[in-house]
Amino acid sequence: MKSTYKDVKSDILSKIIKGEWGPGDLIPNEVDLAASYGCARATVNRAVRELADDGIVERRRKAGTRVRMSPVRQARFNIPVVRDAIEQKGASYRYSLVSRSVENAPDWLRALLQLPEGGKAVHLICMHYADGIPYEHEDRWINLSALPSAEQADFTQNCPTEWLLSTIPFSQVEINLSAELADQKTADYLACAVGDPIFTVERSTWWQGDAVTYVRLSYRPGHRLTTRY
Repeated sequence: MKSTYKDVKSDILSKIIKGEWGPGDLIPNEVDLAASYGCARATVNRAVRELADDGIVERRRKAGTRVRMSPVRQARFNIPVVRDAIEQKGASYRYSLVSRSVENAPDWLRALLQLPEGGKAVHLICMHYADGIPYEHEDRWINLSALPSAEQADFTQNCPTEWLLSTIPFSQVEINLSAELADQKTADYLACAVGDPIFTVERSTWWQGDAVTYVRLSYRPGHRLTTRY
C-alpha cells in the first residue's frame, strides 16, 4: 500500500523530532523521498509543502529543503467572502458598486506591487451592507497585466472578491491590519463620525510571481476579526 501525504508528513516530522535530521540539516530531495516511501513525487511535495507552511522546514529553490533552526509559528488568514460573513450572522447582504475605472497604476501602487511603469489597473470602489447598514468599504485595484479579463468583467452584480476567487488562484498573500481614525470620506461611506476608530485590512495577492490585486477594506467601529489555525 502506497504512503499517503499524511504518512509521509508524519514520518518526516518524526525524524526531525527524534533528531535524525537536526536544525539546519538538508533533507533528501523529493525524488529520493518518493522512492523511499513508495509513493508519487506529488505526494511528497504536498507533505513537505505543509511542513514548510507549519514552519518546520524551509524550502529554497535550487537549494533544497532544510530543517529550520527554530520552528516558526504562523497565523493563517483565509480570504473571506463578505457575503458569507454577513449571512452567517443572520443578516441580509447587499452589494453596491460605487465606481469603476481603468487607470495607469499610481506610483504608490507600482512601488507596492512592483509593477512596471505605464501598467494599467482596474480601480473599484464598492460597498457591502448588512441589513442595510454599511458593513465594509472596499477600495480595490486589479493588475491588468496579470489578469486582463478584469477589464471586461461585470462588477455591477458580482463582488470582486468572489469573482477573483473563482477566476485565479493565489500563491502568495500579504495582509496588513491597522486601527485608524475615520476621515470625512470614509465616515460618509460607513455612516460613522469623523474621528471614529475604524478597523482596516490591506491585502495584496500574487500568482506565480505576478501581482494580481491590492485591496483596502474598512469596517465600522466595533468590527471583530476571528482567525483559526
